Amino acid sequence: MRRTVVYGLARKLCLVSLLLVVIPVAVAATDPLSLVKDTSERMLTAIKAERATIDKDKGRLFTLVEEIVLPHFDFNRMAKMVLGKYWRRASDEQRRRFAEEFRFLLVRTYAASMLEYTDQKIDYLPYRAGPDADEATVQTEVEQDGGFPVPIDYKLFRDNGEWKVYEVVIDGVGLVINYRSSFATEIRGKQGLDGLISKLKSRNDEARNE
Repeated sequence: MRRTVVYGLARKLCLVSLLLVVIPVAVAATDPLSLVKDTSERMLTAIKAERATIDKDKGRLFTLVEEIVLPHFDFNRMAKMVLGKYWRRASDEQRRRFAEEFRFLLVRTYAASMLEYTDQKIDYLPYRAGPDADEATVQTEVEQDGGFPVPIDYKLFRDNGEWKVYEVVIDGVGLVINYRSSFATEIRGKQGLDGLISKLKSRNDEARNE
């Protein structure tokens, strides 16, 4: 039951992780909390400004996510995390195909979340990291009408001076880790990793052609 609730929250609130818009180098080099706050506000402003276009053209959502958000996620790290031991066993071609389809899966997830955005207020809490640390966790809370705030934590690491997101934890449950569990079940089936990749591709192609 709790897992079902968390998946529902992920669809409705995952848009909050659309926070790493293309920004000046001076902002990108700042601390993770400032980056999350500044860029999330820019993204939410952009959503409101383009709402009419988004309502008419779902493809515009995919374009926005691809161009604005995903360059600031580390997909190699995420792909390795989500496949776990199956990543080590995969061929180079399987890794390439999986990373491509997993990337667009996240595009679809975030795009759907955009459509459900209803102006929830976001509170930013102090982040956990030392001044010279290469990893940090930024904590936020999303207020809900008539309910308790939902905690959302962003796990980032610094790569060549640039902070990147590699996990989003909603109400204590990591999105990447949740995918890892469901993907492992698929891979253990008769079709293996190739079957999972084919299923992801089929669903992604359907979304592209809608």
